[in-house]
Amino acid sequence: MKISRRAARIEPFYVMEVAKAAQALAREVAGTREPMIFLNIGEPDFTAPPLVQEAAQRAVQSGATQYTQSLGLEMLRERISGWYAQRFGVDVPARRIVVTAGASAALQLACLALIDAGDEILMPDPSYPCNRHFVSAAEGTAVLIPTTAQERFQLSADKVRAAWNSKTRGVLLASPSNPTGTSIAPDELRRIHGVVQEHGGITLIDEIYLGLSYDDAYGQTALAIDDNIISINSFSKYFNMTGWRLGWMVVPEALVPVVERLAQNLFICASTIAQHAALACFEPESIAEYERRRAEFKARRDYFIPELQRLGLSVPVMPDGAFYAWADCSAACERLGVNGSWDFAFELMRRAHIAVTPGRDFGTMDTQRFVRFSTANSMAQLQESVARLQTLLG
Repeated sequence: MKISRRAARIEPFYVMEVAKAAQALAREVAGTREPMIFLNIGEPDFTAPPLVQEAAQRAVQSGATQYTQSLGLEMLRERISGWYAQRFGVDVPARRIVVTAGASAALQLACLALIDAGDEILMPDPSYPCNRHFVSAAEGTAVLIPTTAQERFQLSADKVRAAWNSKTRGVLLASPSNPTGTSIAPDELRRIHGVVQEHGGITLIDEIYLGLSYDDAYGQTALAIDDNIISINSFSKYFNMTGWRLGWMVVPEALVPVVERLAQNLFICASTIAQHAALACFEPESIAEYERRRAEFKARRDYFIPELQRLGLSVPVMPDGAFYAWADCSAACERLGVNGSWDFAFELMRRAHIAVTPGRDFGTMDTQRFVRFSTANSMAQLQESVARLQTLLG
């Protein structure tokens, strides 16, 4: 069967190939002294807190399971608006908030609403692979711009200005970023947006890890800069609702009816049960639990990254958010006699029963030198991982 050129342009999601290999080996080593430890998937080990689970059960029992408006439950949009005011001190009117079937749907809607065939979108290298594929699915072209540790692996205003050409439509950023866990400094983000505005372009920013910020200097929403910035967010990471598939986007008012029309035709609405459950995310008891979990994620980072450094797995920039470590494995590869991060990941899996993500997914600039560790795992498992790495790397 002939497939579309659009589908052919979508590259394999290599992290999933690694995950499949890790799962297969995990079945073989289950019950041994060294069962598989999964430090490869970016999913919190925490699940939805009790109030959220109870709200979902009430929705099912009461029959609140039919379609909602395509923009989402009005009460949920109001709660999200209130969270921006309480957490970030930013006024984000509920009328600008669109509830979506995960951040993925929000990114798809944004790209379909704003990108035409042949448009180019500037993105940092490294960056999350699916984001560039949303651009490609909208018939645009993602232009990856190499970044450095000195730039926190983020774009700068100077690089955006230098790369802009007649085909450029805008930028797609992520702060904090997957795979690096690093954020864009607010002043630099303001300068980037200024360059974009000079050219009449769009600033689209993925803020799904914003709730998991550990440094007040970076833990600020881009929505504080300008109402024309489009922000993507999610209930998956900070709110620990990955499989519920619920997210949202904040768009300029003029874009709301456009996005609504697309959502009506492509999605109808986000999961009604998930929306009713998410109302409970903003209860004081739930927020207190999320903040306790955020502190735990920070404690894991503060333990694990210095240990990686000690073992020769250099992390060039301390992540200020999310739950990742972007580590240079060059020295470890040399020690083990393997070539690059892909082979290193499989050697680590085979010899230490630790699954990590090689850099291949995240770009082309030096990604063969880097692996991504996820610290979305218990402290006990991180400590066991360090012990195994110590044994393997000496």
